[in-house]
Amino acid sequence: VELMRSGILEKYNVAVLGTPIQSIIDTEDRKIFAEKVNSIGEKVAPSAAVSSVEEALKAARQIGYPVMARAAFSLGGLGSGFANNEDELRGLAHHAFSHSDQLIIDKSLRGWKEVEYEVVRDAYDNCITVCNMENVDPLGIHTGESIVVAPSQTLSNREYYMLRSTALKVIRNFGIVGECNIQYALNPYSEEFYIIEVNARLSRSSALASKATGYPLAYVAAKLSLGIPLPKIRNSVTGVTTACFEPSLDYCVVKIPRWDLAKFNRVSTKIGSSMKSVGEVMSIGRNFEEAFQKALRMVDENVNGFDPNLKKVDENELRDPTDKRMFVLAAALQNGYAIDKLYELTKIDHWFLNKFKNIIDLYKKLEGVIQIDTLRKAKQIGFSDKQIAAAIKSTEIAVRKLREDNRIIPFVKQIDTVAAEWPASTNYLYLTYNGNMHDVDFPGGFTIVLGSGVYRIGSSVEFDWCAVGCLRELRNQGKKTVMINYNPETVSTDYDMSDRLYFEEISFEVVMDIYNLEQPDGVILS
Repeated sequence: VELMRSGILEKYNVAVLGTPIQSIIDTEDRKIFAEKVNSIGEKVAPSAAVSSVEEALKAARQIGYPVMARAAFSLGGLGSGFANNEDELRGLAHHAFSHSDQLIIDKSLRGWKEVEYEVVRDAYDNCITVCNMENVDPLGIHTGESIVVAPSQTLSNREYYMLRSTALKVIRNFGIVGECNIQYALNPYSEEFYIIEVNARLSRSSALASKATGYPLAYVAAKLSLGIPLPKIRNSVTGVTTACFEPSLDYCVVKIPRWDLAKFNRVSTKIGSSMKSVGEVMSIGRNFEEAFQKALRMVDENVNGFDPNLKKVDENELRDPTDKRMFVLAAALQNGYAIDKLYELTKIDHWFLNKFKNIIDLYKKLEGVIQIDTLRKAKQIGFSDKQIAAAIKSTEIAVRKLREDNRIIPFVKQIDTVAAEWPASTNYLYLTYNGNMHDVDFPGGFTIVLGSGVYRIGSSVEFDWCAVGCLRELRNQGKKTVMINYNPETVSTDYDMSDRLYFEEISFEVVMDIYNLEQPDGVILS
C-alpha cells in the first residue's frame, strides 16, 4: 500500500498480480469497508474509525458500552480488547495507538457464534467456498486463540447457505482475485448476523482450511493471480476433478491452539481478542469427540484427553476464559453442572457441551471392570489406551493387549475432498475407530519419518525443516516415505512431500498402530 501511495510501483512500471491494492485498502480501512458492505445490503457491526483517544471516547458513547477496540492494519488482534467503561477504553486506546494511527471502536457482540468461510475467486468471476469453519468458543476470543471445528456443526442448512451466498456476494463486490477469508458474527437466537471482517489474503485460517480439506489454497491462489481460470486448474488431490469443485467432507477436523504462557512470569493466562498462542494442532476424526480428544493430546503430550481431573471447578475461569478452560469445563461436567448453567457461563453452544458431556459420561462408565463394548465405544469417541488405563487403574500395554485380542483396531481412511463422489488418489491419511475397512493397501517397503509436532517456544520451523530435509534425501535415494505429523502450519504436512502422510498423533500407541499396519523398513525420529 505504501509503495503504491509513494508512486514507486508506477515509477518502475510494476504490475501487482492477483487482488488489486485497492481491494486490500477497502478491506483493511474500516470506514471504507463498512460503506462498501452496506452498499450491497449487508451489515457490519456498528463501529467507528477514530484517530485520537477523545474521538474514541465520543464514538463509544454513541455506540454504547461495552465496546471492542482494535488497531487497524494490524495482525493477530494486536492492541485490541474489550472496554466496559471510559477508563478501560482510555487505557486500551493509548495502547492501540502505539501500534497504528487508526483505531476501530466496535459494538461488542460477545457471546455470538463466530463462523468463517474461505472463498476463492478467479479473474473471470468464478467463485467457490472451499471450507466453512465454526469456533467452539463464542465471539470475543480471537480466531487464532479459539478451538475451531470444520465443517461447522451447529448451523442449520438455511444458515449455512445464507452465510455462503453472502460470502460470494462480498468477494465479488470487493473484486478480490485469489483467496479470501470472511468472518461472521451470528446471533445464536435468530438468523441475524454481521460481517466482522474480510481478509483479502491467505491467513492462518487459510492454512488450516487447506489442510482440513486437502484443497491446496496457496497453490490455487497463486495460479489465479496469474489470470488462470478455476476450471482450468486441476485438483491435485483427486487428480480427476478441477479446482472449481467445492470440497465436501465426510470427516470432522478440530484445531486447538497451543499456548506457552507457563514459560513466562507475570503473564496473564486469560485469552481474548488479541493472540497469545504460539502454534496450533489439527486432528481428524469421524465424529467431533474423536477429533477433539485427539487434538487435546496433540497440544500437550502430558494430557490424556478431555480429563476432568486436571483442574478444579472455577466459575470465574468458565466466564473469563484462560488457556486451560477446557479442563475446568471437564471438571464442571464431572461435578454434575447442568448444560444450561454451563451455557450461561461459557456461551459455548449446547451442541458442543452435549458432546463434551458424552465423553465425561463414558469416563464414569469406565470405572470398575471394563466391558468390551464399553472399550469399543471409548475408542470410537477418542479415548487413548493410556487414558482408558488411567480410568480403570491399569497400564497402557495391558489395555493395548486387551484391545488387540478383541480385534478393536483403527482403520486407515483417506481424505478425498469429494466425500467419495469420485475415486480419490490421495495419500493423505488418518486413523479412526469409526470404520470397518481400510481405504489403502499396505505393500511395505516404506521408511517412516516422525515430524516434530506442534510449534512451541524453543521448537519451531527449524525442526520441521529437518524432517523435510530427511524426506527429500530419502526420496533422492529412491526410498518410499511415510510422514506422521499433526501441525497444519508445516511443510512436512503438505501431502506432496511424502508418499504417505498420516495426519496423526505422535504417541507410542498411534505410531505403533501405523508401524504394525505399514511394516516399514525403518523409523527415523526427528
